[in-house]
Amino acid sequence: MGGLSRIVPAMGLLVLPALMAAPAVQDPAPVLTQARTPEGRAIILRLQFKKGLSVEGKSLPRAFLAKGTDPGGWVPFESLTPEGKRWALAALFPEDQWREEEVRHRIRHPDVESVWTMAALFSGHGQNYDRLMAENPDLPEKVREGDVWRIPRGLLSSDLGGTGRGPDRSHPEDDLDDEARVAAYRGLLSFGEDDQGKYAAYRMRKGEALYSSVVIRYTDRVDPKGVTELADRIAKRSGIPDVRGIQPGQLIKIPLTFLADPFQSEGSLGLAEEREVRAEVRRTIRVEAGPKLKNVRIILDAGHGGVDSGARSNGLWESDYVYDIAMRVRRLLEQETEAQVSSTIRYPGLGFKSREEIHTPSRAAEILTTPPFPVDGESPSAVSVHLRWVLANDLFAAFRRAKGDAQKTLFLSFHADSLHPSARGSMIYVPGAALVPTTFSLGGAKTGHVAEAKQSARVAFTGREKLQGEARSRQFSETLLKALHRERIPVHANRPIRNVIYRGGAKWVPAVIRYSTSATKALIEVANLTNEEDATNLRDADFRERYAAAVVNAIRAYYRK
Repeated sequence: MGGLSRIVPAMGLLVLPALMAAPAVQDPAPVLTQARTPEGRAIILRLQFKKGLSVEGKSLPRAFLAKGTDPGGWVPFESLTPEGKRWALAALFPEDQWREEEVRHRIRHPDVESVWTMAALFSGHGQNYDRLMAENPDLPEKVREGDVWRIPRGLLSSDLGGTGRGPDRSHPEDDLDDEARVAAYRGLLSFGEDDQGKYAAYRMRKGEALYSSVVIRYTDRVDPKGVTELADRIAKRSGIPDVRGIQPGQLIKIPLTFLADPFQSEGSLGLAEEREVRAEVRRTIRVEAGPKLKNVRIILDAGHGGVDSGARSNGLWESDYVYDIAMRVRRLLEQETEAQVSSTIRYPGLGFKSREEIHTPSRAAEILTTPPFPVDGESPSAVSVHLRWVLANDLFAAFRRAKGDAQKTLFLSFHADSLHPSARGSMIYVPGAALVPTTFSLGGAKTGHVAEAKQSARVAFTGREKLQGEARSRQFSETLLKALHRERIPVHANRPIRNVIYRGGAKWVPAVIRYSTSATKALIEVANLTNEEDATNLRDADFRERYAAAVVNAIRAYYRK
């Protein structure tokens, strides 16, 4: 408890003139500060934009250097001992107040300081960015000179006398939840403008590639053609002749028009909508149903089927494999819970059974409407797609009429994608509130003349319902990611939860979740068929069983406060 009050201010503080301002395309000049150690030695500290704090090593006391640290040149902040870190922060920020339960940090150098920098220095992890923002809700993301940021003891790293975690020298955002991960990625961007227009700047890190770490992460492109084309365009914009020869530290310029909403500049509509949804997620209280999922209504959908085998790659096809996972989920739910479970589609020759081996594509499938609608190619494929949500909505309406809790409704659609081969693992799509229509009515030609269409082919959503639909779906998706991690099932490395698909030059949300009246809905891309490791997993019946178990565990966890 007393660790916060033992920090002593450095003596002989002197702020040296900053270097000449660089052109707009470069990072701000570093701040150099001269301070004295307790023994009276003069030391220079250097604070750099996005690179953090380092200390001149030649005269540092041995007690300030972590074991094995080379004192030559500049010593990074993370290579200092706890005593050295406390001294360096007191030297660089002498106006900070170190109290028993918190630190109050005053912004002195707004050109090089950022929320990410503060989180990295004081909490030991830049990815605590979102937590730091949450502790200071009245302060803007773009720091201002004189602003005082509160860093509670629970967020402060243990090296500084707090109860937080220490530093992580890998890519620390990899283990974060979705919101924190997106905030961490945003913290790695800066914004600039040159003769070609406005852009977001990103510096490549060790082990990163332009396809995955820039295009797939920061834009909504994931399909092979779109990713490749945009990577080439961004490389050209950044003056890079060969995308295969990019080195760590390379400045990448991403035109603002290509950025996904979470990474748009301050004041943009897309960023405002993103923040509104995130705030709704935090406000939304989970619904309790108990471990047996009593009175929970679940509809399971397996994508494609019949004459439509879906995506194909590496000797696999989408339809049969995702149907098998959906059937395993259905079996586990029926055996282990009291949830009411239905499917939208059935393979007549197989029924609702799973298989250990899948040899050839199943050619017969039917949507379980009244009468059943065969997926035989006689009608446009859009009909069978639309009938899935029509059927599900009709089942949900019957559940509500029987006095079922509308908040205990869940719709899951299983798929396998064909993305850029650098992408691996599961990805989950939720219905982006901004892309869900206020009203929609399915024309008669697309209803297949089924009985369910009479009452359920038209939907209407209030603004509040759209926002809640995305918020609850994000909550479930986050729960599912945790369950997949526990089963050691690969998850997409860059933004595994998304609320929009960008293909063919347009943004859209799949119809099965766009028009779903379920309180919670998600489209689960189990794997990327073009990735060989994903394909190998999907071919394995044991993997499909573990995946199904993870989904069921996620459903149970989601309905448990």
